[in-house]
Amino acid sequence: MNRTTAPRPRTLLLLLLAVTGALLAGASPASAHAALTGSDPGQGVVAGTAPTQVSLTFSEKVAMGDDSVRVLDPQGKPVQTGSPANVSGTTYAVKLESGLAKGTYTVTYQVVSADSHPVAGAYTFSVGAPSRTVVTGTAPAAGGGAVGGLYAFGRYVSYAGFIVLAGGAAFVLACWQRGAGVRAVQRLVVGGWIALTAATLWLLLLRGSYTSTGKFADVFDLDLLGQVLQTKTGAALVARLLLLAAAALFVAVLFGTYTRREDATEKRDLTFGLAVGGVVVAAGLATSWAMAEHASTGLQPGLAMPVDVVHLLAVAAWLGGLTALLTALYRAPAEHPVEAAAVRRFSRLAFGSVLALVVTGVYQSWRQLGSWSAFTETRYGQLLLAKIALVAVLVGIAGLSRRWTGRLTDRSADAERARTDRVPAATTNGGGTEGKIGDSTGDGRTEGNAGDGGAEGNTGGVGVEGKAGEPGDARRAAQLARQRAAVDTARRKRLRDADENRFGLRRSVLAEAGVALVLLAVTTALTQTEPGRTEQEAKAATSSSVGSGTSAASGALTLDMPFDTGGTDGKGVVRVDLDPARVGGNTMHVYVQRPNGRAFDVPEVKVSFTLEAQKIGPLPVNPDHITTGHWSANGVQLPVAGDWKIAVTVRTSDIDQATVSKNAQIG
Repeated sequence: MNRTTAPRPRTLLLLLLAVTGALLAGASPASAHAALTGSDPGQGVVAGTAPTQVSLTFSEKVAMGDDSVRVLDPQGKPVQTGSPANVSGTTYAVKLESGLAKGTYTVTYQVVSADSHPVAGAYTFSVGAPSRTVVTGTAPAAGGGAVGGLYAFGRYVSYAGFIVLAGGAAFVLACWQRGAGVRAVQRLVVGGWIALTAATLWLLLLRGSYTSTGKFADVFDLDLLGQVLQTKTGAALVARLLLLAAAALFVAVLFGTYTRREDATEKRDLTFGLAVGGVVVAAGLATSWAMAEHASTGLQPGLAMPVDVVHLLAVAAWLGGLTALLTALYRAPAEHPVEAAAVRRFSRLAFGSVLALVVTGVYQSWRQLGSWSAFTETRYGQLLLAKIALVAVLVGIAGLSRRWTGRLTDRSADAERARTDRVPAATTNGGGTEGKIGDSTGDGRTEGNAGDGGAEGNTGGVGVEGKAGEPGDARRAAQLARQRAAVDTARRKRLRDADENRFGLRRSVLAEAGVALVLLAVTTALTQTEPGRTEQEAKAATSSSVGSGTSAASGALTLDMPFDTGGTDGKGVVRVDLDPARVGGNTMHVYVQRPNGRAFDVPEVKVSFTLEAQKIGPLPVNPDHITTGHWSANGVQLPVAGDWKIAVTVRTSDIDQATVSKNAQIG
C-alpha cells in the first residue's frame, strides 16, 4: 500500500460532512406526520346552503391555537368565530358567521401533530356557486424556510452529540478504561456533551417560531417560549437539559476521579457505579426523544417507546463507540496506543448493538409502514430503503474491520518497551553524574560530569556544549530535552504505525465513520418525514369508494357494504381491503365512511370469515383502531381457497349496531 497517496482523514471527513449537508438540505423539513383525512364541507364541494361550521379530521390528534383554523371569504376576510374545538376523536371544528354570501371560501389550517411536527394546508369550498376570484397563497409554510432548516440542523447536531457522548463513554468504560486518561478521547466525549446541550437550547428557542410564524425574529419571543414550555415537546427538551446536568457530573467523575484511582478494588467498584449511572442517564436522554416523537403516537405507543429507547442506545453504542475508536487509533499518544484487546472488546459490543438494531428496526419499520408497498410508494419508505442500504454497507465495512482486528497485535508497543529496557541506566560516581541515552540507530547521546559542570550532547546532529556556570545553560538544556522528547515520540509513532494490521484497521474504521455520518443524516430526515402508514391511510380515507372488485392501490380485494344501524346518524358504508386475498396470511384494512364519503368515527368494528361450503368458521378478527374511521389487522389467516363470506359488524352507539356481509373468492 502506498501511504503517500492516501487521502488525509480530515479531507475525507470534510467531504462526507458536505454530503451530509446536502442530504439535510433535501430532507424536506416541512414534512409532517399527521395528515388531513377528511373535512366538512369537503374539498371543492358546492353547498346549497351556507354551513354553520367547518370541521377537519386528521390522522392523529393535533394541537391547535386560537388561529389554527381560518376561513376566508372571496375577498380574504376571515369569517370564522371563536377558537377551534375538538368535537370528537381527531375531528376539530370552528364556527362560522351566519348568513354567508355565495362564493368560494378558503380554509387554511396550521396545527402541530402529536409527534411534535407542524402541519399546514388549505382547501376551498363554495356556497351556491363558485366565485370568480379565490384567495390564493394562503397555506402557511409550517416548518419551512430558514427557521425550518435551522431546526433540522439542530436535530442532527443533537442526535450526533448524544451518540458521541453516550457511545464514547461506553467505549471507555466497557472497552478501553485506560482511554479515560487520553486527552483526545476526553475532548471527544466532552465535545458530544457540549454539542447536545447547545443543540437542545437552540431547539427550545426555535420551537415556537418553527411551529407557528416561521419568522426568525420570533426566536427570542418570550411569550412563544412560554407556550412551548407547556407542550409535550417543550417538556421533553427541558427534561433533556436536566439530564445533561447529571451527564456533566458523570463525565467529570469519569475523566477526573476515575483516572486517579489506582487501587484495583476501588476502581472496580467505581467502574460498576459509573456503568449503572451512565446507563440510567443515557436511557433518560433517549427517552426525551421517544416521549415526544414517532414512538409516542400511533400504534402500540406503550411498546414503541421502550423499543425506541433501546434502538437509540444501540445506535450510540455502535456509532459513538466507533467514533471513539477512530479517535483513539489516530490521536492516542504513541506511548499509550489503543490495545488489541480493547479493539476486540469493542468489536463484540458493536456486534451486540447491531443485533439490537435489527430487532428494534424491524418492529419500527412494520409500525411506520404497515405494508410492503409503502417502501416504494411513500417518501418515508424510500428513505428507509436508503437507510437499510447504508446499514448494509456499514456492516460490510465492519466485517473488514473485524478481520483487521483478528490480526491485530500489540507487538509495536512490545517492541517499544523492549527498546526502552535496553537503555543503560544513569550512573553516579562521587560528585559527578554520567548518563547515556541512545539506541542502535544513534539517535542521541549526552555526556556530562557534575564536578566540572560540563555538558556535551548530540541529538539528531545538534550539539550543545558549555560550562554550567555560563549564561543560557538552562535554556540550552531545556532545548536539548525538548529535542530528545520529540525524537523519542516520533520514533514511537513510527513503531506504532509500522504495524500494517493497525494501519488497515484505521482506514476501515475511518470508512465506517464516514458512512455513519451519512446514515445519521438519513435517520434525521426520517424523523421529519410523514410515516408511510399515515400517508397511505390519508390517501385511502380521502379517496372515493371504488365498489367491489380489485384495487391495486388499496389491496387485492376491496368490498364496499352499506349499513344502517337504525339509530341516529347510523347510516354509512364500510369498506374491507384484503391483501393479497389468498390462502395464508393476509393484511386487512377496514374503512368506515358516512354517506358523503367522510370518515365515520364509530366506537367498534368486528369482522368474521366463514367458508360455508366446507363448514369452516366463522373465524373472528378484531382489528386495531388506527385512526378516525380506520381499522387494521395483520396476519389474517385463511386456511383454504373458496367462496368466503366476509361479515362486518359496525356499532355506532352503545345499543345500535348492524352486521353486513358479502362473499368473495379467496385463493
